[in-house]
Amino acid sequence: MMDISEVKVSGHIQQQVADPSPLGLLGLAMVTLVASTSKLGITDGVVYVIPWAIFLGATAQFVAGIFDFKHKNVFGATAFCGYGFFWFVMAFYFMIASGMIGSGNAVPDLRQMGFGFLGYFIFTVYMTFGAMGANKTLFVIFFLIDLLFLGLFMSTLGWGGEVWHTLAAYAELGVAIASFYGSAATVLNGHYGITVLPIGAPFGPFTKAAQAAKASGSLSA
Repeated sequence: MMDISEVKVSGHIQQQVADPSPLGLLGLAMVTLVASTSKLGITDGVVYVIPWAIFLGATAQFVAGIFDFKHKNVFGATAFCGYGFFWFVMAFYFMIASGMIGSGNAVPDLRQMGFGFLGYFIFTVYMTFGAMGANKTLFVIFFLIDLLFLGLFMSTLGWGGEVWHTLAAYAELGVAIASFYGSAATVLNGHYGITVLPIGAPFGPFTKAAQAAKASGSLSA
């Protein structure tokens, strides 16, 4: 008589996760829209920017980044989590600047924020090359973020005149507009399964080299 032994099957159950990009881009669009109005002089102060910074700029992007990790999308996860953390920092900065937290006795050195902006400028530059491999809409968003951080670190470190603050203000408004478009395109295109709003194909030398390497690998296989 055949012995029947217990068989254990172990493995990873893959859970389907929806594309989190529309949520992340919505968060980016909302916070940059509100924050740009302060830089442009349309609104006064930054106190009411804080809730948008925490919940849309920070939390929405961070959540999108976590789910992009589940998609094994290193680029998207790094971008959304990275900028999510940035807006957490900015929310605390706005609270300190508004006197909501802190003793108020110490004299802050604003150049520390300037060097932080410089660091994010460096981060955004190499992420911009990555955006070329995604689509043209995302590239435009990252290019505008480049201009935003360029204006921020130049103006905050005092390495130029008012022109850098103006550049940052208009670039941030541009980020908002482009991000709204990117969010809408990703939602509608995915929802209907057709191209409702075009986002543009990947481009650039790295994209071409990657496509050539993939084609060469498939041919050799």
